[in-house]
Amino acid sequence: MSEKPSTTATDELLAIAAELDDSALLGVYKPSGPVFASGHGSRLTAEDGRSYLDFAAGIGVNALGYGDDGVAEALAVGVATGLLHTSNLYRTRPAAVLAAELVRLSFADKVFFCNSGGEANEGAIKFARRWAREQGGPAKHEIVALRGAFHGRLMGTLATTDRRAYQEPFEPLMPGVRFIEVGDAAAARAAISAERTAAILAEPVQGEGGIHPLPAEYARLLRHLADEAGALLVFDEVQCGLGRTGRLFAHEHLGVTPDMMTLAKPLAGGLPMGAVLLTERVAAAIHPGDHGTTFGGGPLVARVALEVLHRLSAPEFLAEVRWKGERVRRALETLSARHAAVTAVRGLGLMWGIELDRPVAPIIAAALGEGLLIISAGPNVIRLLPPLAIEPAELDAGLAILAEVLA
Repeated sequence: MSEKPSTTATDELLAIAAELDDSALLGVYKPSGPVFASGHGSRLTAEDGRSYLDFAAGIGVNALGYGDDGVAEALAVGVATGLLHTSNLYRTRPAAVLAAELVRLSFADKVFFCNSGGEANEGAIKFARRWAREQGGPAKHEIVALRGAFHGRLMGTLATTDRRAYQEPFEPLMPGVRFIEVGDAAAARAAISAERTAAILAEPVQGEGGIHPLPAEYARLLRHLADEAGALLVFDEVQCGLGRTGRLFAHEHLGVTPDMMTLAKPLAGGLPMGAVLLTERVAAAIHPGDHGTTFGGGPLVARVALEVLHRLSAPEFLAEVRWKGERVRRALETLSARHAAVTAVRGLGLMWGIELDRPVAPIIAAALGEGLLIISAGPNVIRLLPPLAIEPAELDAGLAILAEVLA
């Protein structure tokens, strides 16, 4: 048997690439700062050896942090089977078990797997229209969305995302979308129609829109109006779901049950996976050939997602997230009292927004310089999304750095 080579072709290619720039990447992002090479717990390490405390978690993806043993083991076992992909023309056990677990833990009866949050919301829009067409014909196709929403950048989800700067370059958009202001009961009643409306699409906590929890009273009104109009209520929990707010699903805070729900970011521990959860009455309208996916629910990502879901759904884990969330709330209220620039603090669990009376880009840059990763939710809101498994001492350390740079 020949000796194992000390380096692989991939290692050699990465070594060469390290001397190059990233000009070959399409410039839809503006990455800056360190080049990250490894991670452990709630910290990332750059190629120059500097360590950074992560309060962004890959935009809410890395709920269990970096280098988690359980995720690594599930990944290794999945790779060892040789079944990285089979397509959905054939059955594998991980996807079926994962779907059954999501059903057990939620309101849903059926699950559709895909590869991202944008795809999950796109699928939910299609399912809503397919269902509504059977109820009221082609005229019953409109989606009612909320001002401040972000549901994705695909052509359907872009139409339901309240960002003119995102939409304008790609017009004409998908027709049949109406926007209403959060909290405006009269606007909701005027927009939602038994003849036109297929579904109401809402985030229980608006993420990109500035970390705005949906008022429970308004959520109950939307549920009532959906029922009255024979329409569906769809909750987008791509960012706020799966433990981020201290409950497994963010809508549990509202006391309102949807007809569909979308999930993604933390579901597979950093591997690409999204999901649409449906009740039986919606699922009954979806037939073979109505929708599809090549990669969604593959055996490798589903196996990892099972490990992540098991960990995130544990009552003791969720209780810790709520406890940490209270710790953050108290710290941010103190910070707000000390700094006149802070105009509002909003959030639940480990999902928080700090609104300032000025742009937050300089604060984010200053925090990076001090070894803390934070991101924005609009030009004037700092967004905090640390790993849910972050240690209390690291949570305090990050909040202390934030207080310093705000000062």
